[in-house]
Amino acid sequence: TLPCPAGARPCSPKYFGWDAMVCVCNATYCDTLDPLVLPDPGFYVKYESSKAGKRLERSEGRFQRRLCAPDVVLTLDTTQRFQRVKGFGGSITDAAAINILSLPEGAQDHLLRSYFSEEGLEYNLIRLPMASCDFSLHAYTYDDVPYDYELTHFSLRDEDTKLKA
Repeated sequence: TLPCPAGARPCSPKYFGWDAMVCVCNATYCDTLDPLVLPDPGFYVKYESSKAGKRLERSEGRFQRRLCAPDVVLTLDTTQRFQRVKGFGGSITDAAAINILSLPEGAQDHLLRSYFSEEGLEYNLIRLPMASCDFSLHAYTYDDVPYDYELTHFSLRDEDTKLKA
């Protein structure tokens, strides 16, 4: 296991022409974020990425009652409640698992930390497709026998036990 960085580490950019850029993450280096600290009431924190080169650039601000600005204006009604957010995450499909497992062990660790750790995005939910999906190498189910309501022919596939276990 790699040590946790004390603070944010900047993006190591790689350019692909046409202003396309990705942050390189490998076995020896991966960019990170400072741990998230919630702002005081009345303030906000914004993370911005852009084609111009911003990569989760952090900025802070204060909500204002009225603002005359030509830009986007956000109106926040604190008396209206809608839904609770349980968390944020991603999906571990067959394709995602194959790609993660193709990386050297150090790069796998950096990648997973960038999603799930405090110096990363802090994902706390994962969607795991049952059987195949559109990101599988081939179509498969867990029980192809018609009318097998007792699931006597149910079995996991290698994709589930070797890629996503």
